[in-house]
Amino acid sequence: MITLYSVDNSKLMEIDKLERSGKELLIKGRVFGTMPMTARLSPSEARKGLKLLNFRLALFLLTFLLR
Repeated sequence: MITLYSVDNSKLMEIDKLERSGKELLIKGRVFGTMPMTARLSPSEARKGLKLLNFRLALFLLTFLLR
């Protein structure tokens, strides 16, 4: 399980499962610890997300798991 936290360190979302559904990625979990949610990420939205990266952030992400 992956837990995402808000800026005040409270639980924002708990991700339980990542699944493939055709060409999309499904993200299943609970928001605020109780409300079940399934989010869809399409390839076009993922490409838009890559546009948010700059060189320094990309370098940080490459080393993120090793910290």
